[in-house]
Amino acid sequence: MTPTATIAVIGGSGLYDLLDDARDVHVDTPYGPPSDTVTVAEVAGRSVAFLPRHGRDHRHPPHLIPYRANLWALRSLGVRQILAPCAVGGLRSDLGPGTFVLPDQLIDRTSGREHTFVESGAVHVNFADPYCPAGRAAVAATAAATGVALAPDGTMVVIDGPRFSTRAESRWYAAAGGTVINMTGAPEAALARELALCYTAVALVTDHDAGVDGERGVTQEEVFRVFKDNIERLRALLLAVIADLPDDRACPCPAALYGMQPAYRLP
Repeated sequence: MTPTATIAVIGGSGLYDLLDDARDVHVDTPYGPPSDTVTVAEVAGRSVAFLPRHGRDHRHPPHLIPYRANLWALRSLGVRQILAPCAVGGLRSDLGPGTFVLPDQLIDRTSGREHTFVESGAVHVNFADPYCPAGRAAVAATAAATGVALAPDGTMVVIDGPRFSTRAESRWYAAAGGTVINMTGAPEAALARELALCYTAVALVTDHDAGVDGERGVTQEEVFRVFKDNIERLRALLLAVIADLPDDRACPCPAALYGMQPAYRLP
């Protein structure tokens, strides 16, 4: 019998494992295979799935991640709430490396990605508030209770990558209201909404973006080093949040498709 889960963590760069004593689950989807094998284990009495966004060997660059397959696979296992940790660059000088940010808004600057499950018909999903309010409240409460400093809101700008921004682009994103910058937050959040899933991003700042740091640009080595240095803090926060996520989904997320006839059959 295939293990099921109600909560999932989609791990970002450097977070290739999360769960102890986990079982591997291979999931087929109409959109091809997910980024890697899904693992399922029990955490705080709850069944939790983990999926490394880039694959355990980091084989998928941000613009080629199979986002649709990833979200479809998780929902087909029974997942309804997703925690989505990710590495981000800070677009403000006060958000330095090692800072946790809980985004409440998103600006999608990506292009060319498979960004929707809708392939026919009229399905227009409300995305004004891209992240689950109940999930964000759980993360904020857990961080406060465990003494983890966390910026309680912010706008995440998502770019295609794999290159980092120019200084001019970085300043432009900040002037548009961006707080942090990332390469994987879209279309992941929108696809989760189309599947009526609760989706909460938890961002770890690994660097000041190019327009903030006047002396040098961002390097991959720096991003990976800071993420590695903070991986245990992030892991501890995620595992604590899992225990505090609400059992009932009283947020708006489950009603995302109410009154619609989706052009796709939900798994």
